[in-house]
Amino acid sequence: MRCGWTRATGAAAATAAVWLVSLVSVAGQAGTEPPMSEAFFKNVQVLKGIPVDEFMDTMGMFAASLGYDCVSCHSPNIYEQRATAYAETTPLVQRARQMIVMVNTINKNYFAGQARVSCFTCHHAKNRPDFIPSLALQYGELMDDPNAMAIFPDTRTTVDQVFAKYVQALGGAGRLAALTGWVARGSYEGFNTGGNQFPIEIVARAPGQRTQVVRTSEGDAVKTFDGTSAWAAEGWRPMPLLALTRGNLEAARLEATVAFPAGLRQAFSQWAISSTTIDNRIVQLLQGSNPNQLPVNFYFDESGLLVRIVRWNRTPVGTIPMQFEYADYRDVAGVKMPFRIVNTWTDGQNTIVLSDIQPNAAIPAARFARPAPYQKR
Repeated sequence: MRCGWTRATGAAAATAAVWLVSLVSVAGQAGTEPPMSEAFFKNVQVLKGIPVDEFMDTMGMFAASLGYDCVSCHSPNIYEQRATAYAETTPLVQRARQMIVMVNTINKNYFAGQARVSCFTCHHAKNRPDFIPSLALQYGELMDDPNAMAIFPDTRTTVDQVFAKYVQALGGAGRLAALTGWVARGSYEGFNTGGNQFPIEIVARAPGQRTQVVRTSEGDAVKTFDGTSAWAAEGWRPMPLLALTRGNLEAARLEATVAFPAGLRQAFSQWAISSTTIDNRIVQLLQGSNPNQLPVNFYFDESGLLVRIVRWNRTPVGTIPMQFEYADYRDVAGVKMPFRIVNTWTDGQNTIVLSDIQPNAAIPAARFARPAPYQKR
C-alpha cells in the first residue's frame, strides 16, 4: 500500500485512505486459508470477518468516495512508525467507524440489507457532503456514465452479431483457436512504481491461466491465476503473499479469459446488449453475468475490437468499480492483440505497454503455480 498521494498528483485514491485500517500486526505468512482482517491488522473494530484483499478494497471505497489518501485519516507518523501509527484511533478513524454503522443501519432498515447506500452516495469524492442543491448541476449538460452497471437494451443488433464481428476483427475463429499460449514483454508503470517504468513479462496459456512478473528495482512482483486460484506476491500489498478472494479472484479469472477471446462468449451464462459513448465515440456494450456474481461490461468500437471492460467488487461498505482499457492492437500470428493495457481501480492505476508477444511459446506448468512470497532484494 502506498500512501501520501492525492488526486492532485494523479493518483486519486492511490491505494486509498486507510480509514479504519489500523495496520499491520504480523509479517503476514500466507497459509492455506486467507487470513481475516482482524487477524492480520491491528485494532480493527468494525470491518471484521472479511479477507485481507477485500479489506483493502474497502479502503479504496473510502479513498474514491472522499478523495482521500492514507494520511487524510491516519496519524502522520505512518511514514516512520507504520505498525503502530496505523493502529492509532484518530478522530477521523473513529468517525469512519461511526459512518459505517450508520450506512449499514440505513441499508438494513430501508433496503432489506442491500448495499443501496454507500459512502459515495453522499460524498461524491468530497470530504464533506453537500446539502444545498447546485443550480449549475441542475441546469448543466446531462452526462451519461458509460461505466454504469444498469444498462438499457439496444434492439438494433444482437449479442451474437457483436461477438461475430469481434472474432472477425481479431482474425477469425480459426486463428483464435490456434492460439494456445503466449509470452509478452514490455514495460509497467503505476502508482506502486512511483511513476517509474519497469520490465514486465506476461505468460498466458489457454483456456485461462495467466501470470505477470514486474521486475522492479526492489524485487520481482508476481501475480498468478492458475485456472482456479489466484495470488499476488507484490511489494505494495499488505502481506508478502496474498490469496485473492471473491471479486478479486473473479478479476484474475477475467484477465486470463480475455487473454484467449475465443472462450469469452461461453464465460458468462447470460448476456445483455446496449450502446453508449466513450470519448464521443459510439461503442457497443455487452454485459455478461453469472449467478451470484456482479455483471461485467464489455465495450466494442466500430471496428469490433474490445476497448474497455468494467467490472465491480462488493465490499462491506458498497460496490467499487475496476476498469481495463485496451488499445494499440497489432497483428500477432494473424491475431490482433492489444499492446497497451490500462487498469484503473479505486486503489490506483497501472499501465502496461508491450513491445513483443511470442505466440504459442512453450510455457511450463510451473509458471502458473502459487508463487513464493515477495522478497525485497
